Amino acid sequence: MIRSATISLLTICLANDSERPWRLADRALPAGAAPLYSGNRPMIIHEDDKGLGFLLGDAARLLRKVIDRRLQPFGLTRAQWAVLAMLASRDGLSQSELADELEIEKSTVGRLIDHVEANGLIERRPMANDRRFWRVHLTEQARPLIARVTEVILATRTEMLSGLTDEQQRRLSDGLAVIKSNLSAALDSEASKPPAPLSEPC
Repeated sequence: MIRSATISLLTICLANDSERPWRLADRALPAGAAPLYSGNRPMIIHEDDKGLGFLLGDAARLLRKVIDRRLQPFGLTRAQWAVLAMLASRDGLSQSELADELEIEKSTVGRLIDHVEANGLIERRPMANDRRFWRVHLTEQARPLIARVTEVILATRTEMLSGLTDEQQRRLSDGLAVIKSNLSAALDSEASKPPAPLSEPC
């Protein structure tokens, strides 16, 4: 199964709400920093952060673009492929379970199921213990398609990692896992805080 995740490192806004853009622009910038603007608020991005954050974002963007193009001949979108790949791993999931596994809204999964089912690749079957509810299963038509697409995805992964040794790949994976964990913890921390008061416009 292919999970495509975009990790974006946010830059830190060093301007106070009371500072005008030109006032901050006149200040001496730290070594290795460059000014950017978000709306009318000046921001400072350090070269180290810019390199890592932009590379992560660009790599994820390019990976999505390559996969999009390589799925086109199969008549699939990335989201539709994610449904098929998940069912290839765990056939017979409910719509709610698919939504949880793919981390998307249940209504969005419902529309995806409708499209993929219309193409004859999956089918809904009533649950044995409660026929009011449905489980989603792959059809026989889907299995050879999944095998071909999986080959394409694995070839793309090989291309993506070419030039990296096994040790470099392991270190990269470990580092990204730490970044993901840190950002997830930051989100959890933010969710537990009360909303910040709106600042007065400059």
